[in-house]
Amino acid sequence: MKQVTKVHYHSVSKNLDVYFDDNSEVIFSAEFLRVHSPSAEVQGHGSEPMKLVLNKQAVGIKTITPVGHYALRLEFDDGHNSGLFSWQYFAKLQAEQTSLWDTYLERVKQHENNKDSVPIKFVP
Repeated sequence: MKQVTKVHYHSVSKNLDVYFDDNSEVIFSAEFLRVHSPSAEVQGHGSEPMKLVLNKQAVGIKTITPVGHYALRLEFDDGHNSGLFSWQYFAKLQAEQTSLWDTYLERVKQHENNKDSVPIKFVP
């Protein structure tokens, strides 16, 4: 299993660089990490579907706290701080970053389209 060896947060661009022990690295936006948080609040409880987290384009990371030798707790500046980003979860996000982001954008688009298509009620 890949291990995270270093992280570096850029407060201006709001990007988190994650470095792994296989010499690979990945850049995640704070928005990407926030909308893909491993917390039950985002992932859904039990068999619930993953929640659609909206309007996080400006979110940043306030604090990064190591948890043992296996995870980080990210506290976002919108107050969200539940869910541990384990090394395994970071590796999954790295491997699936493009497909996860594309799926998220499609879900946002569908949400916006559904919001715009409110049925018109005619009163006789």
